[in-house]
Amino acid sequence: MNMEHLDLEQWWPRLGASTQQWLVDNNGDAVPAEILEAILSAGGSLAPGDWWAETEEPSGLYFSDAGIDWIEAAANNEAP
Repeated sequence: MNMEHLDLEQWWPRLGASTQQWLVDNNGDAVPAEILEAILSAGGSLAPGDWWAETEEPSGLYFSDAGIDWIEAAANNEAP
């Protein structure tokens, strides 16, 4: 696992295209373990205060409203 902790804007481009597409297609849904592992490997973290992460529950990680909005803007080729 990558120990570098980056913000969403920084780790997003490091994700594979299929992982990005999953996040776009399932924006707002629980993030399963394999997608979370890809995020962490790309430099994302679940540190307290990370604006993009809301909660981590047994069903998976959930993005915050701001994180969901950011992904939607990125998917629409808007400046998030």
